[in-house]
Amino acid sequence: MITVSTATRGYRKLDYDHDNDNGGDGTGVVPKWPRYQVLNSMARDLIVFGEDWGGLPSSTQHLVRHLARDRRVLWVNSIGMRRPRLTAGDLGRLGHKVRAMLSGAGRPGPSAEPPPFPVLAPRALPWPGNPLARAVNRRVLGRQVARAAADHGMREPVLWTSLPTAVDVVGTLGEHAVVYFCGDDFGALAGVDHAPVLRMEQELVELADLVFVVSQPLLARFPAAKTRLLLQGVDFDLFSSPAVRAPDLPDSGPVAGFFGMIEDWVDTDLLADLARRLPDWHFFLIGSVKTNVSALAALGNVTLAGPRPYARLPSYAQHWDVSLLPFRDGDTMRAANPLKLREYLAAGQPVVSTDFPWLDGYRDLVSVATGPADFAAAVAAARLEPAGRAAPRRARVAGESWQARAAEAAALIDALG
Repeated sequence: MITVSTATRGYRKLDYDHDNDNGGDGTGVVPKWPRYQVLNSMARDLIVFGEDWGGLPSSTQHLVRHLARDRRVLWVNSIGMRRPRLTAGDLGRLGHKVRAMLSGAGRPGPSAEPPPFPVLAPRALPWPGNPLARAVNRRVLGRQVARAAADHGMREPVLWTSLPTAVDVVGTLGEHAVVYFCGDDFGALAGVDHAPVLRMEQELVELADLVFVVSQPLLARFPAAKTRLLLQGVDFDLFSSPAVRAPDLPDSGPVAGFFGMIEDWVDTDLLADLARRLPDWHFFLIGSVKTNVSALAALGNVTLAGPRPYARLPSYAQHWDVSLLPFRDGDTMRAANPLKLREYLAAGQPVVSTDFPWLDGYRDLVSVATGPADFAAAVAAARLEPAGRAAPRRARVAGESWQARAAEAAALIDALG
């Protein structure tokens, strides 16, 4: 249980019981706010519907970490954007969700930092568009979240959702306003039931008081009167501060690197072609694999390294010879604004990318390739660039921190009244 003392003006002092009330699970790990937190009396509390907390941080996680510094936040883990299939992967995820639901607390991934606020495992049916599931979610999930918010002292919070499926609880939480943060084209994104999720997104946009988008293509999709462009940020201090070279990074020749989810939008055919064209190079790919990589796995100069903790990524990106953005052309990537572009630039090493609109504003700092041969030539040339080129890359993104982006968001949210 969390009790709140108001004895210190301007601060909220929290005392913690390590039991299973209000989100604990009996293990002694209780999601909580910092023991002392400066509260802005003008800042509305936030209920945030996002992906499951943990793993590689999303835009929402980065932003909300900073927003939480002067307001209460309750984070609700993902309520799903497609119905489960009878596959081993889906059944495993469903089992994990059920266990979390029964404990009441959303647990961070094994490499994630502890959340700086309570994280709730939602009691929800993951079946977008199904009328019965939607009715159940509105009633059961709405009550669960409203009760948790009340337990944590929230009154008339702002409801922030990065998932269209949270539309079912709009109006059940006593919220002051609704904010939709759209970071993807849900009509093209893999792992989404596109038609019902797009219908729910339209409902959500009609109800929202403010819509944030991360790219110009997304900006054009929503009503101009309520939609604002909020570009991606970067943890500049993390990626620009000198880091010790990762011990498992190959050191016997030049290395081209990538970090992020290896999904269908990553051009694995291009990567395999590059590895064959550049046999003296090693291609070191960090991230969970969610697509067919058999062509890459068969090559001796390719390492599929699996995921690494976010805080350790600079130990790789600052020390390989070139950073790669090898994405397939398609609606998903055209509407996106990848975090790793700014993270790579902050790390300082040369960047080679396939061509996308989100490179505008950075093209003088990135080698843009139009095909396999062009991409291979750009990778090879990057190793020969003159010294001193890291400084302008870092300077370009130094003012694009997540703290600055969160301040932009906070100003617009707090202007809602």
